[in-house]
Amino acid sequence: MSEESIKLRKESEARRSYRKFLKCSIDKSTIEDWIMTASTAPSGANKQPWYFCVVTDDKIKRIIREQAEKIEESFYKEKISDEWREDLKPLKTNWSKPFLTEASCLIVIFKENYKVNSEGKKEKNYYVNESVGIAIGLLINAIRNSGYESLTYTPAPMMFLKKIFNRPEGESPVMILVVGKGDPSYELPCIRKKTIQEVAKFYN
Repeated sequence: MSEESIKLRKESEARRSYRKFLKCSIDKSTIEDWIMTASTAPSGANKQPWYFCVVTDDKIKRIIREQAEKIEESFYKEKISDEWREDLKPLKTNWSKPFLTEASCLIVIFKENYKVNSEGKKEKNYYVNESVGIAIGLLINAIRNSGYESLTYTPAPMMFLKKIFNRPEGESPVMILVVGKGDPSYELPCIRKKTIQEVAKFYN
């Protein structure tokens, strides 16, 4: 049995999603390391179809929060199903998203479905969702490994993010990764992860 695999598993099991953060700064070089770690992810035809907008500016955070909360208020009041609302109860979430301005930084992740080259022609990417998903997983673990917490946040619809950052036509936003030092006063919800028997079957 590999001691390194056990160590990584135990460390990963300690990762939790925080919705309340302490005020602190994160060194730019550390964030760059996270992003370059994420960028080691495999991708279809090595197209690397991801882009990361890192926000530490309080004014931009405020703009993102204001626009996200408008969408969330409509969702919670008019669109959410009873089943979905029930599933969210343990997480105690609502339309208010103060973590967007509390956290040290927001990493807004875009997927590049295609890009337009200098000749005006579209260059297609492959397995974009799968590639970007793997990159996000590596990013989350890199953040955890550095002693910071993160929260995956996906307001829907989120095309307002494309406008804020003026991203090109072939890109679309996937997620906001909220990053910082988790506030120890935040009451983490009681959740369970599935067992190995629930998620895997071995064929020997």
